[in-house]
Amino acid sequence: MGKSTIKLTRRIQLLIDLPTKEERKEKLDKLYQYQNRCFRAANIIVSHMYVQEMIKDFFYLSEGIKYKLADERNDEDGILQRSRINTTYRMISDRFKGEIPTDILSSLNNNLLSTFNKNKSEYWQGQCSLRNFKREMAFPFPPKSMSRISYNPDKKAFCFRLFSIPFKTYLGKDFTDKHKLLERLVKGDIKLCTSNIKLKDGKTYWLAVFEIEKERNGLDPALIAEASLSLEYPIIVKVGKTKLTIGSREEFLYRRLAIQAAYKRAQIGATYSRSGKGRKKKLKAVDRLRKLESDYVLHRIHVYSRKLIDFCIKHRAGTLILLNQDDKMNIAKKEEFVLRNWSYYELMTKIKYKAEKAGIELIVG
Repeated sequence: MGKSTIKLTRRIQLLIDLPTKEERKEKLDKLYQYQNRCFRAANIIVSHMYVQEMIKDFFYLSEGIKYKLADERNDEDGILQRSRINTTYRMISDRFKGEIPTDILSSLNNNLLSTFNKNKSEYWQGQCSLRNFKREMAFPFPPKSMSRISYNPDKKAFCFRLFSIPFKTYLGKDFTDKHKLLERLVKGDIKLCTSNIKLKDGKTYWLAVFEIEKERNGLDPALIAEASLSLEYPIIVKVGKTKLTIGSREEFLYRRLAIQAAYKRAQIGATYSRSGKGRKKKLKAVDRLRKLESDYVLHRIHVYSRKLIDFCIKHRAGTLILLNQDDKMNIAKKEEFVLRNWSYYELMTKIKYKAEKAGIELIVG
């Protein structure tokens, strides 16, 4: 029996809710300081975790020596002065004391330890390297750091305080469910989990993680929907004798290839641009077309996966089987055109997420 809840992540733009430009700049500089310290702390933490895990190989300990990554006061074989999770936390909190809230460091430490434990066997076998964190990384914070969240009708925004900084949300036209999720959060109907703050291009984003109950659609697990992904048609799905074809090769590829052709023309044109004005100015059209292609693909994949799940709900199919996907993924890897343009992985990721939210069991054959 799976969990009855699911976690949703929504990107919400935030504005610092202060009257003067100088006050807003001061708080924004503080956020950039938190981001920088978090970036440095993350790289230090994973390095120390790796050394702790590989200490036997590093020091070539003899067979007779017993050691355990545990507190020496709780385990006779322990070699640490405190619990393992507390070693890295104390180390970074002492180093960055007063420069960043400890709630951020605690959340970061817990997240990295969880991720490290999942991948440590691959580190040991040399199948992957330690993750390298970049300066623009998002930094986490626990729900307890946020206070006084409420809807302000005068400002037409949800307002709250985070680390003593007043924020208000900017949802724009908001054709998604962000407004409804925030309303439910204010009422206490749903739970907020550890979330992140992302600073990008001078804007502040809240990567909010909500934990909500899965949808109850009255589905029958015995009713099976069979779907297949292909190059000719993005999705073909069948429940019993009812069949639905979602999208087509021409619909998906025509627009994408047209954008790619325009992108190549812009690249060639940028070569002959007049000097001066900076690199960013010259490549403005190139960057715009690159983003246009990415946005187009994400939108089409969202539409296709949404139609598939709606079809399953309409026919009360509680089980969804994706047929022969391993073979098709292998074919896609061999054919450069398919691999570059068909976005199999993204489509399957969207289908998995929407199926879990709707309470549909997904089986990949």
